[in-house]
Amino acid sequence: MASMDVFNSSAFSMTSLTGAVEKTDYKPQLLGELGIFEPMPVRTRTVFVDEREGTLSLIPSSPTGAPPEELVKDSRRAVPLQTTRLAKGFTLYAEEVQGIRQYGSETELMQVQSEYLRRMARVTDDMELTHEFHRLGALQGKLLDADGSTVIYNYFTEFGVSEAAAIDFALTTDGTDVRGKCHAVTRAMARSSKGAFTSQTTVHALVGDTFYDNLISHPNVEKTFQNWAAAADLRENTAFGAFTFGGITWHNYRGTDDNSSVAIAANEAKFFPVGANGVFKKAMAPAEFGPFVNTAGQNTYAINVLDRDRQAWTRGEQYSYPLYFCQRPAVLRKAVGNT
Repeated sequence: MASMDVFNSSAFSMTSLTGAVEKTDYKPQLLGELGIFEPMPVRTRTVFVDEREGTLSLIPSSPTGAPPEELVKDSRRAVPLQTTRLAKGFTLYAEEVQGIRQYGSETELMQVQSEYLRRMARVTDDMELTHEFHRLGALQGKLLDADGSTVIYNYFTEFGVSEAAAIDFALTTDGTDVRGKCHAVTRAMARSSKGAFTSQTTVHALVGDTFYDNLISHPNVEKTFQNWAAAADLRENTAFGAFTFGGITWHNYRGTDDNSSVAIAANEAKFFPVGANGVFKKAMAPAEFGPFVNTAGQNTYAINVLDRDRQAWTRGEQYSYPLYFCQRPAVLRKAVGNT
């Protein structure tokens, strides 16, 4: 008989479920795979980002015996940010598993568990997608809520910098010096980084479909590759692929299938550094439940809530308390394929 009592076992405890969710197969997501967001487990909901403005200046010559020029103290301020709260769950009723037909050698009990885990996996998929959405927003300097319009944080405003205007790559014009525009982007980002760029830093771009197609088919880009073995790669079907040109690695970003919920606009490119010091961070706050209060935050938490009086239902829930942020938004750049 189908019994909800199985969910009283230690395998469905809050700690065990959280561990199981952490071990769920990772869903392919480009920004997660690039690993640009440095994890920062915290024990509170509020994160303070110390901002210090230090500038280099030339020292004027002075006569012997004159007092040395006085060092100007760095200006410093703390920018407070709040972690977000992501939560989603489902209710599995005992009546829903009534009379489930057995398959093969599976027991009825295992099928109850399988249905529970199937639904938990769907919640995990949604949670992972939301994390990717938050990463994509922070990478552009604006963390948006799920509706795609409500701004949770505008990091340009929070850190007091102006967002750079979009660069026109003019990809529909045959004579455009595409390589020169790439160099201009890289130089501008490096100069705005205030020392965050290192010798290992590389510039990457997420680009929409139209931008990517016009880029790889531009005469000056094709000319560069025509005598290389890599030219064959460009002639193949490179949809949702990546290649390096002009010192920038270009990714044809594949978002959600509707090409709007999590996506890059068709004619746009978003530039960001990989391997730069302290540009992107991911704060993780602890869950609001007893076993996790005042502990270092984890990526995701899962709990099971059981109807102990009647065993009529059980609820599976997942929670996450991340904050993806860019603490050096001045380095970010964007472009359009043509205006």
